[in-house]
Amino acid sequence: MSHGYDPRPPTADGPILRGMQRAMDLANRALMVPCMLALLVASGILTYSVFARYFFKIPTDWQDEAAVFLLVGATFLSGAFVQAQRGHIGIEALAGYLSPRANQWRLAVVDAASAAFCLFFCWKSWTLLHEAVVDGQTTSSSWGPPLWIPYSMMAVGMTLIGLQQLVHAATRFAALRRERT
Repeated sequence: MSHGYDPRPPTADGPILRGMQRAMDLANRALMVPCMLALLVASGILTYSVFARYFFKIPTDWQDEAAVFLLVGATFLSGAFVQAQRGHIGIEALAGYLSPRANQWRLAVVDAASAAFCLFFCWKSWTLLHEAVVDGQTTSSSWGPPLWIPYSMMAVGMTLIGLQQLVHAATRFAALRRERT
């Protein structure tokens, strides 16, 4: 239930925040088509797998990993776009009870905490990628694709999500600072 409060962040103000938001918008738009294609290819691979096994009794040991790799890439690389649109689930349990100013502070703190979490996840993703590359890690299947593939998409995607969250938080705190003066 909406309480008439618009959770979208204020418009980025200042050359640095505007530049960061423009860069994020450009990256998000550039990744949308590859993410959509990855979803289509993953569904095609899984459909082929079902038909090949059921009708032709052909074993497919590669399709699950290929589809998972494509889905991981599409999920993580499109996350910043979803965040930019505020398409993630938001809980408004407190929004109806707080004043508009308190809601602004609540949303700024939530954006900052979310940015911190995403940037921590980003750092851990880059360490996983580094380990996968250095150790030459692969999956345990007979196909055995290298694990740097999904880890790289996870690391880049979490970096973009963290940066998008950081832009949201900085924009909210800048708006609060402008209101105070």
